[in-house]
Order: sequence, then structure tokens, then C-alpha cells
Amino acid sequence: MLGNGCAMVTKCYNTCFAILDSDEYFLVDTGGGNTILSNLEKKNIEISKIHNVFISHAHNDHIMGIVWIIRAVCQKIIDGKYEDNLYIYSHNKNIEIIKTISNLLLQNKFTKYIGDRVKFVPIEDESYMEVLNWKVEFFDIKSTKLLQFGFKINFNSGKNLVFLGDEPLNEDLTNYAYKCDYLMHEAFCLYSQREKFKPYEKHHSTVKDACTNASKLEVKNVVLIHTEDENLDNRKVLYSEEGKNYFNGNIIVPDDLEEIYL
Repeated sequence: MLGNGCAMVTKCYNTCFAILDSDEYFLVDTGGGNTILSNLEKKNIEISKIHNVFISHAHNDHIMGIVWIIRAVCQKIIDGKYEDNLYIYSHNKNIEIIKTISNLLLQNKFTKYIGDRVKFVPIEDESYMEVLNWKVEFFDIKSTKLLQFGFKINFNSGKNLVFLGDEPLNEDLTNYAYKCDYLMHEAFCLYSQREKFKPYEKHHSTVKDACTNASKLEVKNVVLIHTEDENLDNRKVLYSEEGKNYFNGNIIVPDDLEEIYL
């Protein structure tokens, strides 16, 4: 977990993570700034080991870090230290945004590799891709705010993981998440603090909501992400205690830079 925070956190980083397969990583979202590079460095994740990136949607706390990833990759290409290409999976509107901000913010010595060594892979609802030898199905999460995609990964071990983006579970997506091994579900705050953080006004969930969904879906593990940062020191305990009232499975409340073994 490279970050676990919502958009306006300052004490941790925005939600993004990297899934390891042998010595290669699949990077999921990039947060809102170059802290993505700092956190990759802290976990000893080399840019040369990242060739696949997924961007879920165009909110700045998920998409802006991709500019730093592109710059870092292109510098490695210039230095002759990056093999193969960088593949960025996203829907077409996101792809155009990434191209635009890259061309506005990066020098030509970097952007000249876009389309050549930095390649965009458009995704559509219910589209399948092979990523790091995994079967990945991308799906529209049915957001009412902004076009956003999630995915389901089927690992070679037989386990699977479902990432729902940063909004509550839409009932139309039940078939993706039902009885999955790991459900990554946003939990903006405790239900007991809903009046303070007002998650429903932002179209987000509470811990109670996320764990209730996990129970209905009969998942084995729920990973609570995209949260506020005012309870960092006690978040694990507070979120786990509230969540276990609604879900009997395993509740994972990760800190930034924490590793989760699948």
C-alpha cells in the first residue's frame, strides 16, 4: 500500500498500491504528486520494475502522480536502464487527460517517448486484459460523479482481488465481488463520525457501510482504503472495532507502506 488516504489528506498519501508478481509490479493509481516516487523508493520498488499502470479515474488525487511516473520512466529510458515499454491502462477520457497534462508539464525529451515507449491501453466496461500473467477484468463502477473503472484480478494461485475504486459498491457490480478473496472497499470514516466527515455528501462510505457490503458479499477479506487522516494513530483499532460489528471475516486497515500478503 503506497497510500491509503482520501483526496485532502496531509498526514498520509492518497490511495494507491502496487501488486507484486515475482519481481514485477502492477501499479494501481498514482496519488496526487511526486510522493509516489518517494514511497516507491521507501519500499525499494524500482521504476525499472514497473511496466504496467492502471488509472481508475481523473480526480487529481488518483491521476496527477502519473506525470511523475512517466517522467521517471522516460529518464530511465534516456539512461538506457529501462527495458520494454510502460503500459498505462485506462479509459479513453483519462488517456487524453494524461497526454494533455504530460505535454503541458514535461519537457520534449520526455514526451517524445509517449506513443513509442510509453503506450496507452484503452479499457472498456467488461474488457479483459492479460497483465503480468494474470487475467484482469476491468469494469465501469457506475459512478454518478465521474467515469471510473475498477477491476477484478484472478491470480494464478486461484485467489482473486476486487478493487472498487473510491466509491461505494454499486449493486450492479455484485457479480464481480461476490465471495471474492480480497475486496478493496473505500471507507471514508467511521460511521460514528459521519456527522463530522460527511461521507455521504461526497458519495463515500463509512466503515459500517463497507463492512456491511463485505458481509453481504460473503468475501473473505475486506481492505479499507481511501480514508480521512485525523485518526491515523488509532485508525487500525477504531476501524477494526467498528467493522467487526458488521463483518465476521478478516478486516485489513493498512497504513501507508504496509505490505499485504495475498
